[in-house]
Amino acid sequence: MSADDGVFVAPTIDQFFPDAVLFAGTPFALNRILIIRMLAVAVLVLWLWLGTRRMKIVPGRFQLSVEFLLGFVRNNIAIETLGEKDGKRFMPVIMTMFFLVFATNITGAISPLLIPGSSVIGLPLILALIAWVLFIYAGFKKLKWKYLKNALFLPGVPWPLYILLTPLEILSTFIVRPVTLTLRLLMNMVSGHLLLALVYSASSFFLFTLLPKGNFLGLIGVGTVAFGLVYLVFEIFVAALQAYVFAFLTAIYIQLATAEEH
Repeated sequence: MSADDGVFVAPTIDQFFPDAVLFAGTPFALNRILIIRMLAVAVLVLWLWLGTRRMKIVPGRFQLSVEFLLGFVRNNIAIETLGEKDGKRFMPVIMTMFFLVFATNITGAISPLLIPGSSVIGLPLILALIAWVLFIYAGFKKLKWKYLKNALFLPGVPWPLYILLTPLEILSTFIVRPVTLTLRLLMNMVSGHLLLALVYSASSFFLFTLLPKGNFLGLIGVGTVAFGLVYLVFEIFVAALQAYVFAFLTAIYIQLATAEEH
């Protein structure tokens, strides 16, 4: 953004708290980010439906792309981490997390949306809490109360050390995991969007505010545009990487919870 008086105004954190654009003043108020989330989910569902509704033995390019991504999550995250049985069992949730995180991340790189749907804490927090419930459920389902023993009391440790280690294990397993899942996704999307918005704003300021006034510092805008294009590609990579990390860590936490002994 640039002010009319030629002073550069940097993007701020206020972008993540937009005013309601639909149903304002009601419990159903929708702002720009909520609408982007709904749009991302709608496009994701449409993509999966179109890619799987008429599957052929010899797939076309579109079906092949859908099968490739589904197979990637299935084989490289769910089954490779959890094994064949548990991988298939928890695959629906893990796959949903991967594609939902990616779909809401990638909106930050798509014009005219240009803000990730996962850049406000609500969505990352809900997904992290689902992962938290899931790995605790998996542990109790397989090991019953032995799960707590495995999680809180490390084998081979002298019992007096449990006074120190058990509270640390409680903190690490049941508090730090969902918090780090939430913050890792949130902070990557917030920082990435702010930097991308800064590059766009600077490019607009140099090229459309300074240069028309004969200020040759405006030529710096050529460099910021080039950097912006490179960083846009990087943001697309980060959007996919964060989806992979979130789904992979969820699978790892389930695997740790169901292991007979740590």
